[in-house]
Amino acid sequence: MALVADPSAVCRRPLPYPGAPSTMAAMPTCILTTADRHWQPHPVTPAAADVTPDLHLGDETGGSWRGWGGCFNELGWTALAHLTASDRAAVLDRLFGAGSDLDFTFCRVPIGANDYSLDWYSHDEQPGDFAMERFSIARDRQHLLPYIHAALARQPDLAFFASPWSPPTWLKQPPVCNYGTLIADDRHYDAYAAYFVRFIQAYAAEGVAISQVHPQNEPVSTQKFPSCVMTGAELARFIGQHLGPALERAGLPTEIWLGTLNGPETDERKWWTTYHHYAGLVLEDRDAARHIRGIAYQWAGKHAVQATRLAHPELPLIQSENECGDGNNTWQHAWYVADLIQHYLINDAVGYVYWNMVLEPRGLSTWGWPQNSLITVDPATRRATYNPEFHLLRHYAAIRPGARRRVCSRPWASSCVAYRHAGGTVAVLRNPYPTAREITCTADGQAWRIALPAHAIATLHLS
Repeated sequence: MALVADPSAVCRRPLPYPGAPSTMAAMPTCILTTADRHWQPHPVTPAAADVTPDLHLGDETGGSWRGWGGCFNELGWTALAHLTASDRAAVLDRLFGAGSDLDFTFCRVPIGANDYSLDWYSHDEQPGDFAMERFSIARDRQHLLPYIHAALARQPDLAFFASPWSPPTWLKQPPVCNYGTLIADDRHYDAYAAYFVRFIQAYAAEGVAISQVHPQNEPVSTQKFPSCVMTGAELARFIGQHLGPALERAGLPTEIWLGTLNGPETDERKWWTTYHHYAGLVLEDRDAARHIRGIAYQWAGKHAVQATRLAHPELPLIQSENECGDGNNTWQHAWYVADLIQHYLINDAVGYVYWNMVLEPRGLSTWGWPQNSLITVDPATRRATYNPEFHLLRHYAAIRPGARRRVCSRPWASSCVAYRHAGGTVAVLRNPYPTAREITCTADGQAWRIALPAHAIATLHLS
């Protein structure tokens, strides 16, 4: 059940970080959450040095963690507008404040409308404007940019990646926002590449540096909301022959990532949406591959993560959109999200991005899909409710940029991720079972024991 938190209580994590007093180093400290009790101190006790552990934290592996974040959507900002100025500031503090609950550092921005925009728009709906002379981000100055600037005021080093849900309609066949594909000729591809360049430049002029662009949101799927289907071959052509060269000519430092991929699917589309139809095919194209600096997966893309890591360990990988639920914001779905996080992190993802940070009750999109959010704002009461996935993500947010994953082993490795910081280790440990369990852990010459209630999640800090 979601609980209404005191919006004025911006809780700082009272756990050891680099530079914390060494007096806290003798035994791990622990914070625990269950469905009805959030962020509670929990005891950890010593265990015998010669114990056979249920969990062992080993050596470091993989790349450095880049961060946690969410997506800036118009409906999120309009939901926040229902709060008083002080309550809105408190919510933003808990999302973005340095050292605060979530401390987001790596977020997503839509290029034009997505399904949580107020309605359809692009930044250039003038048919035939191949030079993008009518390009404008005036719409974003109403909702998205105020939202982003409010976040930057709290987290000046916030990093952004951007992706379109649909090109301008006149670049598509048929010319509609919510299905179809980009017209596959050089003139239209060049115009679309110029659209990206103009977006990056326009946002830079607003003080927002876009560090990455991802050419297409969910290219596997045609949707009733803004979408555009692109094959792997089309993505390779667009990146290698148009988008990459356009960014180079403009002298922009923005990276191109292959994202945000939502295949392979496991339904009837499985025959044409495998790893080899998208990431594999695109990265085999030399022109495209030389421009690609990373890969982003979401939804059914999770099935291609392991193949991608095996084939391209040199490329960083992120999860770009958390699966959204049904608007009921249950602890059960939060537990599913924990499984998603576990899957991505043990396969060396270096970033994880939530979807809607803030919504009104039921979380209904403009196109009629109810979805979960970290925080719900009720227009009737003008109060913010912190939902189960907020409390869950707060545990994982203890993993900070620059940390490196430690290899977990023994039976409880399937329910734990651990990362080493300069001054210690953060471990997030879950009990996925319906009964309480006692777990013995070893790390760095220490042995300790923790009793976890049923369906509990704990964050431990080891100095």
